[in-house]
Amino acid sequence: MSAATVRAATAGDVARICEICAVAYRETYRDLLPADFVERTIRDFYQPDRVAREVAANPPHWYGYQVVEEAGRVLGAAGGGIGEPGVGELYVIYLDPAERNRGLGTLLLDRVVDQLTEGGAREIWVRVIEGNDRGIPFYRARGFEVVETVPTFSSRPDENIRSLRMRRR
Repeated sequence: MSAATVRAATAGDVARICEICAVAYRETYRDLLPADFVERTIRDFYQPDRVAREVAANPPHWYGYQVVEEAGRVLGAAGGGIGEPGVGELYVIYLDPAERNRGLGTLLLDRVVDQLTEGGAREIWVRVIEGNDRGIPFYRARGFEVVETVPTFSSRPDENIRSLRMRRR
């Protein structure tokens, strides 16, 4: 098997990014979140029109999707940006569920962290939904620490879905 590489996504990657993000989101949260919230999130964030617009970078707020590829096949996607001076945020990172535990997520995370650091970030933040027993240990093992608990982005108050905000300096 060839070595995996990380590169900037192109328009030709849009369908695969949507597929990976939708499948991984459903698998990660099917037993943790209400099904309607899961499907609404996928509909809002991982549809071709939106992803096609977000393939392109618009620094500093968004550095474009990055993909990890092996043998010509995209296996995961990630992206982040700088919301305020010195503060980077990883907004999205998902792998094809069949490709987990191979170091591909770390490759993607490292790429986004490098982009944000080069863009002036001195700290990197990520939000992880409470109870995400894959994501929380992943980030902890890579130097992120829980700072606070906040309502989950795009959730309604009546849903009471909470995320951990984690930071790495």
